[in-house]
Amino acid sequence: MHICLKTHNKRSKILNNDNLNLPYYGFSEYLKQRYGERTYKLPVNLPAGCPNRDGRVATGGCIFCGEEGAGFELLPSFLPVREQLLKNKEYIGKKYNVQKFIAYFQNYSNTYFPYKVFCEYISQAIIPDVVAIYISTRPDCIYPEHMQFLKDMKEKTGVDITLEIGLQSINNETLKFLNRGHTVEDFFQAVERVKGYGLDVCAHVIQDLPMDTVEDIACCADQLSSAGVHQVKCHSLYILDGTVLGDLYQQGRFQVLPLEDFIKRTGVFLSHLDPSVVVQRLISRAPKERTLYCNHSTGWWKVHNMILEYMTKEGLSQGCSYQKP
Repeated sequence: MHICLKTHNKRSKILNNDNLNLPYYGFSEYLKQRYGERTYKLPVNLPAGCPNRDGRVATGGCIFCGEEGAGFELLPSFLPVREQLLKNKEYIGKKYNVQKFIAYFQNYSNTYFPYKVFCEYISQAIIPDVVAIYISTRPDCIYPEHMQFLKDMKEKTGVDITLEIGLQSINNETLKFLNRGHTVEDFFQAVERVKGYGLDVCAHVIQDLPMDTVEDIACCADQLSSAGVHQVKCHSLYILDGTVLGDLYQQGRFQVLPLEDFIKRTGVFLSHLDPSVVVQRLISRAPKERTLYCNHSTGWWKVHNMILEYMTKEGLSQGCSYQKP
């Protein structure tokens, strides 16, 4: 058994009924430290495109991406941003009894708009009780004008701004297989550009891609830590009907990893991740009506508990194998 438990004093624990004593720096803990209370994301759906679909970079998009991009259960994209936020704020605020929110521009590449259009969309997110804006995008959609606008908005309003950028794998051969249309080097250059404008970065990674190795997973955490990303969002692979990956899976040409491998890889990733990096989540969820595979048909919360049990058994915690440069 590999034991690498350490005590990390970079953050203090905030424990209540909504936040378990986790072996990693959870998003809920961070939000309570940052904003003093529970804070929830309000999803925003824009009529966004993607350079990996429209021919600027490639066509067809990532082989796992469905027609709706990464967004499920969203309001229609033709609704104004402010209206979407107010509707979701009323519903989520009452359901979870919360008063602070994050405007989350979620699906596709949300910086992939002409400058003036982008500014208009983002400006509508400045409403009462929104304390942060999170924008999901790609490494090749980090434009200087857009970033300067976000920097100026952050300085003017005091609203935090985070760019969520898809990496998915630290292995360039895997990125080619996924038809990502960018390289690992492109991702880290994008991170440096975003940070240069004083904005935060959240990296998206998939832990159970079968062409990656455990060594790749550890290397990914090491490199994200060295690059100084502020947050990570870990995904478990899910496969949708009507996608290239869905076709490969149904034809028996793509085999998923055993669940125990995903659990082990997640523990390895966290153990190599700088303990100051916020972990937004560990597991993906997918729309039931189109899903061919997700988490071996095991509930996400059950898988989460299995990860915690594995880390406890192995004596793992976030950063316990992290080597600070």
